[in-house]
Amino acid sequence: MKFLLDNIWLIGIAIVSGGALLWPSLQRRGDRISILQATQLINQGKGMVLDVREPAEFAAGHMRDAKNIPLKELSNRIGELDKFKAKSVIVVCQSGVRSAKAVAQLKKAGFAEAFSLDGGVAGWQAQGLPIAK
Repeated sequence: MKFLLDNIWLIGIAIVSGGALLWPSLQRRGDRISILQATQLINQGKGMVLDVREPAEFAAGHMRDAKNIPLKELSNRIGELDKFKAKSVIVVCQSGVRSAKAVAQLKKAGFAEAFSLDGGVAGWQAQGLPIAK
């Protein structure tokens, strides 16, 4: 007990730093897919890529055959994706934050197979995978 009282600040710092390390993994929402799983779906023709970044970001570089619908326009343009309901929809953004929000919208609209790409386009590029311009 004396040890705990003497080192209360160190124990507090350890708990706070542990929580800070866990926070990003607890904060993630929606279904996620790894880069390896995404490439397998795309190569098998079972996946469609939806890029929810802004048009300028998309023009700077995007995954091959990706369809660009910015996140702020997705609710109005979701009908354009109805023909892909039978496929897995892989949603990408720059880092994976916006795509998680888009996955939630797609799930509400009836897309059972909607996934957010872990790491987004930045993670895709970091693995040395091809980007179209």
